[in-house]
Amino acid sequence: MGLLYTKFYIDFEPTEWKELSSNPVIFETIANGVSLEIYDTSQNSYKLKFRKGGKIQIFRVVGKFRLTWDDNDLILENKQ
Repeated sequence: MGLLYTKFYIDFEPTEWKELSSNPVIFETIANGVSLEIYDTSQNSYKLKFRKGGKIQIFRVVGKFRLTWDDNDLILENKQ
């Protein structure tokens, strides 16, 4: 299970994501290879690439957002 905290709201492109639930907030990819670049609360950048059907859940916490996802929903790229 992946977990990040960010201070920034994330925009989800309607051509790549659909909202499944508003309480809790859950978005699902409708395309394969959808990427998100997320900056955590320490300004470290994370690039996540999701498979079609991958989900991300968002909880609003005081002053930040808590993002969680299933690691099996990610496409891992080999770096050589």
